[in-house]
Amino acid sequence: MQFFHYIYLRLSFSTLDYYKPRKPDYPLPDRHYKTKHIIVWYLFCLYTQNTSIFMITTKYVNYKQVLNLAGIHLILISIWCTLIAVFFYFFNWHWMTIPWVPVALIGTAEAFLVGFKNNQAYDRLWEARKIWGGIVNSSRSFASMVYAFDTKNEGIGVFDLEDRKKRIVFRHIAWLYTFREQLLVPTEWEHISTDKKFGNINLRRNRLIKAGFPDYGRAPIFLHKYLSEEEYDLKNDYKNFATYLTAQQAKDINELKNMGAITEFNQTQLQNALNEFYNFQGQAERIKKFPSPRQFASTAFVFNILFIMLLPLGLVNEFAKLGDWGIWTSIPFCIIIGWIYIIMELVGDYSENPFAGLMFDVPMLSICRTIEIDLLQMSGETDLPDPISSKNGVLV
Repeated sequence: MQFFHYIYLRLSFSTLDYYKPRKPDYPLPDRHYKTKHIIVWYLFCLYTQNTSIFMITTKYVNYKQVLNLAGIHLILISIWCTLIAVFFYFFNWHWMTIPWVPVALIGTAEAFLVGFKNNQAYDRLWEARKIWGGIVNSSRSFASMVYAFDTKNEGIGVFDLEDRKKRIVFRHIAWLYTFREQLLVPTEWEHISTDKKFGNINLRRNRLIKAGFPDYGRAPIFLHKYLSEEEYDLKNDYKNFATYLTAQQAKDINELKNMGAITEFNQTQLQNALNEFYNFQGQAERIKKFPSPRQFASTAFVFNILFIMLLPLGLVNEFAKLGDWGIWTSIPFCIIIGWIYIIMELVGDYSENPFAGLMFDVPMLSICRTIEIDLLQMSGETDLPDPISSKNGVLV
């Protein structure tokens, strides 16, 4: 099994021009494995590579991304439609066909249901993006106010005041990465938590993105950089560390007011900015911790499967009226129709969880890095991190 893991790393990661695979620490076994196992593993690696489509930056989704999302479903639909045509033609199982009218009615009802589900999923995704857009604007305003507000009190040391202000701004950067990490913790209804095979596939998708974007899993490093040792050591003592950091911001701002470094009006403005961050955090947590109503999602999924199962039974009978060649012509049309419904279902299913660490996520890492660079420049820092750039048309 260790050998297979090494083959997986070599084959899947070597296709990414931004990641150089490293040999695992454990020694490879000397015994030989059957060739068919390696071939199966190789095909699986080819299927799972580049499947974690966090935010697509290209104008159009290419065929590889579509196949990575629903390629296995295309194979299953093709097998089912072909089997029905084979039984109908070679075994004369005409009894299994059904009239086209009820199939069409089921397909119409399913189209409305999937459309409603996808509309709700889009609303959740777009609301999540607007929340992070608000965090960007409020973060810039907050940092600018921290540095701009100054009573010129001569009793306060200039260097001490600047250190306090920089500590507030740096703590806010730490809050960004902390909040992002908290949103990426899987919930039981998200795809990473799915049982057995599909859950494992989504876990591999998530790990592949982490390998392609080295900064994806470096939140502890960022926290250690922007927090004091005392605050960093408290990380595991709080269930919601992001809330704790914002509370510490309020205490430091109150200290600035007590020192006479800012006025009471300035304190009110800064506290209002912190309240905005609380609002943004609560709005994002509402999306994260409350799933799209499962009664709608589950019903749409079940009806979709039912429609696809019945589709070839109704379609092959209609095409058989054209002659024997029409029976085989029904196969591609059946595959196309069924696959369209599957893709609509999958797009909505994955889009309804914008903080799941999988495809169609809000690119939180890129947003955090943009804010980090802006705030560091406001602080007078010159050693700035590089922005998170899209790779292979994908941004995280």
